[in-house]
Amino acid sequence: MGRAFLRTLGVLSLWWFVASAMAQSTGYVMYKDPGQPVAARVKDLLSRMTLEEKIGQMTQIDRTVATYDFMRTYAIGSVLSGGGSTPLPEASAEDWVNMINDYQKGSLSSRLGIPMIYGIDAVHGHNNVYNATIFPHNIGLGATRDPDLVKKIGAATALEVRATGIPYVFAPCIAVCRDPRWGRCYESYSENEDIVRQMTEIIPGLQGDIPSGSRKGVPYVAGKNRVAACAKHFVGDGGTTKGINENNTVVDMHGLLSIHMPAYTDAIIKGVSTVMVSYSSWNGEKMHANRDLVTGFLKDTLKFKGFVISDWQGIDRITSPPHANYSYSVEAGILAGIDMVMVPFNFTEFIDDLTNLVKEKVIPIDRIDDAVERILFVKFTMGLFENPLADFSLVDELGSQAHRELAREAVRKSLVLLKNGKNETDPLLPLPKKPKKILVAGSHADNLGYQCGGWTITWQGFSGNNYTRGTTILSAINSTVDLSTEVVYQENPDKDFVKSTDFDYAIVVVGEHPYAETAGDSLTLTIADPSPTTITNVCEAVKCVVIVVSGRPLVIEPYISSIDALVAAWLPGTEGQGVADVLFGDYGFSGKLPRTWFKSVDQLPMNFGDSHYDPLFPFDFGLKTESVPGLVARATSYGTNRIPHPLMVMTCLAISLYFTVGYR
Repeated sequence: MGRAFLRTLGVLSLWWFVASAMAQSTGYVMYKDPGQPVAARVKDLLSRMTLEEKIGQMTQIDRTVATYDFMRTYAIGSVLSGGGSTPLPEASAEDWVNMINDYQKGSLSSRLGIPMIYGIDAVHGHNNVYNATIFPHNIGLGATRDPDLVKKIGAATALEVRATGIPYVFAPCIAVCRDPRWGRCYESYSENEDIVRQMTEIIPGLQGDIPSGSRKGVPYVAGKNRVAACAKHFVGDGGTTKGINENNTVVDMHGLLSIHMPAYTDAIIKGVSTVMVSYSSWNGEKMHANRDLVTGFLKDTLKFKGFVISDWQGIDRITSPPHANYSYSVEAGILAGIDMVMVPFNFTEFIDDLTNLVKEKVIPIDRIDDAVERILFVKFTMGLFENPLADFSLVDELGSQAHRELAREAVRKSLVLLKNGKNETDPLLPLPKKPKKILVAGSHADNLGYQCGGWTITWQGFSGNNYTRGTTILSAINSTVDLSTEVVYQENPDKDFVKSTDFDYAIVVVGEHPYAETAGDSLTLTIADPSPTTITNVCEAVKCVVIVVSGRPLVIEPYISSIDALVAAWLPGTEGQGVADVLFGDYGFSGKLPRTWFKSVDQLPMNFGDSHYDPLFPFDFGLKTESVPGLVARATSYGTNRIPHPLMVMTCLAISLYFTVGYR
């Protein structure tokens, strides 16, 4: 039996030798064979890589420092566009494709031809890109309570991102914002972890539905019309003290696991490809250096098989001040379990430091191999080796009418009606479409940048109507009311003007100016000046509806008694027509507060279930209205203050009777 075994072993060894020789003579390379299992391709490619090539794959650089030669020489694994980093102003989809393909050709010309993966923040649509559809920010999507809608938004966003040649997005943010003073609160779907979990449906929207029977934690991207997603920011970023960005989240393990972790479990089950680590700390320990959570919990306990990426210069911020001891930061971050580092500029320093740490055996080669295996696994899974270069086949998807209609639907469903009339028997909404004269006021009525908020075209957003294409709320009102209605727009009218003019009603649109991240941290949460004066001047003189355009609840209680109707519109994006759709009754209000609306900032933090819970409007609150085409039609024909013609009444009754009794 022993001799037979040895003979068999000898035959197998000879077969392997011959097969290997034939493969070499025919130029066959296993990792380039799409017919081979992904795991086998990863193993084969990894075995051929030098240490320098492995570390190159772990490096992500900004497009502003990327060149063809750098991509080839260093085998750079990934390139990104930071907020607002574009090929040129008002770049077309074709401009993006050409730029990215130039970088990709550099990668493909490297020794092993490993394609790079290009990433971008697409946090409410393809928000960096001119003419893209800008969807409501996550807080508004949380108000819809509609995971199916959010999944469709993910699929639409994926198409627009792919239209520009990009296969990877740093989205979704699945933070649970527990304090609205946080400057990223609008990036959170809700204060409630269950709602955030539901909204992880955006992941199969972005990536495609995982095949039945797939192993838990294994990344999946369904072809060239989908993108790799990134769940962020792991973990607890929404729970920092006083909502200070990048600060410390003080909570015990039970609180971390019950509030901040559940959405990651869902994201991993749904096949998310990557996870981004948070700048914040947990009980004083920087997340970028937290091996117990990044490796121990995310990778070992939750069985996440994709790759972990740092935030922008995230490892630099392990020390205070940042970059004070960069070699230590590289060591701490990589040993914690970060696989790809968003450098993003001085990449040779990162490569040199990491190379030295491995050669000095401070970081074991097994840790490097684990990181590269994960990166390659995602690249193979998403078909990047077979289709590394983008083409122009999807360019018409950017800002398409179908996507704008989807965004308009999302706006309609995101609006939360907080007050409707001075008393229940005298509602103001829906508004009639054929009054004689109406007033539109407020800084946010005719400002597309304010409407979209931060992370739009530039990192911090913009002001005005000239930086991308969309419909402002004022434009939407003008296109909705009857042609005979006079619409008067004054951004901040004085009280005498309002009193002296015979307005049927007024629409006042106010809110916050755009911001992103730390720039949005606020201890006061006030409506931007001069909006409080605008509310007072208008609402004390004429019936008014106030629309608040903001990334979170703001101080509104001092003005509430003078307001007839109050609407939370969040940050609706480019499709302002969705606001008018509901305001004038073509659709009913259906949104619910995704977070508590406080009375005073002194109450914060305050979330549903807290012992000191005493809100102005509680979590989950939202008045409902029905679409009322009959009322709107009568208003359109006869005005708001006239009695409908008897013939109209009889006709409506007859139609109603037909559908109630005669229809079978």
